Amino acid sequence: MDAKDDQEEVIPSSVHEHVGTLSEFYARHEEELTPAQRFVERISVFLGSPGYVAGNLVFVVLWIAWNLAAPELGFDQWDEPPFFWLQGLIALNAFVISTTVLIRQNRMSTLASQHAHLDLQVNLLADEKTSKIIQMLEELRRDLPQVADRVDPEAEELARPTDTEAVLSIIEESSERLNCEKK
Repeated sequence: MDAKDDQEEVIPSSVHEHVGTLSEFYARHEEELTPAQRFVERISVFLGSPGYVAGNLVFVVLWIAWNLAAPELGFDQWDEPPFFWLQGLIALNAFVISTTVLIRQNRMSTLASQHAHLDLQVNLLADEKTSKIIQMLEELRRDLPQVADRVDPEAEELARPTDTEAVLSIIEESSERLNCEKK
């Protein structure tokens, strides 16, 4: 028996199902990307790498060193101080980086919204299940003759499922109050 078989015995099948569902979710999300979006994603990953930053720093240092040393070595200076062309290249570089980062952040924001929505749905479902378990335990406690029957207000409160409409109303009212206070 190998390590993979050991894992499958230890990890419940439901975990494998959930991992498979999440993998399918990500695969669907990747399939929805346009070729242009894929290209921008690759570019933004490259532009955000330490190697790119180091390469830029080396380029700038070499550019400045060459343009300062060129006249003394008998070569033509491409860009005299204050390095007008270098400033232009750096500005263009900053524009490209910021645009690709914004495009990628927009997609990541959409994905994060979908995750938050999924988390909310799962949490609401878990709340319903927990409430049902508490209800069943309370019924058991009442029905078992050897267990003393007593009133437990906290258990009664927790046995009621969360009213999502009421929670959403409270959140919206709170957000509106915060927005009014900011103005």
